[in-house]
Amino acid sequence: MYIMDDGIRLNAKLDMPTPAEGKRPLVIIIHGFTGHMEERHIVAVSQMLNGIGFATLRVDMYGHGNSDGKFENHTLYKWLNNALTVIDYARKLDFVTDLYLCGHSQGGMTVMLAGAMKRDVIKGIIPLSPAWMIPEAARKGTLLGLSFDPDHIPDTLPAWGGRVLSGNYVRIAQTIRVEDAIDRYDGPVLIVHGDRDEAVPVEYGVKAANRYKQCRLVLIPGDTHCYDYHLDQVLDAVRDWMREKK
Repeated sequence: MYIMDDGIRLNAKLDMPTPAEGKRPLVIIIHGFTGHMEERHIVAVSQMLNGIGFATLRVDMYGHGNSDGKFENHTLYKWLNNALTVIDYARKLDFVTDLYLCGHSQGGMTVMLAGAMKRDVIKGIIPLSPAWMIPEAARKGTLLGLSFDPDHIPDTLPAWGGRVLSGNYVRIAQTIRVEDAIDRYDGPVLIVHGDRDEAVPVEYGVKAANRYKQCRLVLIPGDTHCYDYHLDQVLDAVRDWMREKK
């Protein structure tokens, strides 16, 4: 199905537990930079949550997966607006009791920002390997493994996998202060981070956990950014935390 966001179609999939009848909580799940909602770790989290009674809503964000927009034109503002639109959509579903946000990497940072903005309606957030160093790196001119003058940003930058990214991505990232969002969110938080993460230093997971008012940090020994080795431990951590919230 598609969720409309100001003329942009966001490809989405609503998965229900069995039996599907009755009211229940829902978890919105957002993938990361260059990712999509059918990635192994995204689907695994969704299926695990369905298995313990939670509905899930997976979404391809602007310029990713089967949603509208070009990758090179996506920005954090566009993703954040997507997230707020999806939250508003989910709130109107008649079976939903409580809403949670879960996101991986750039999606993890997105749910940190959206959770703060919608803190009155979001019961808990789950940033997985959250890439909240993006704005800081953009301000330093060291984003995506590149070095550039942060005061004279090029019109385009090379991204992973032969992709190209607009300089506006960097300009917008420079304006975002994730620390402010962390300070604004009072609800429960679960951060899961591999301690061999090759894309987002694990120190960022630790710093965020220490700054949130009520946060559980689960480090996965020897694992990578997308949990290539111990995805089962990630699922166990999310399962245990979510069961406490039912």
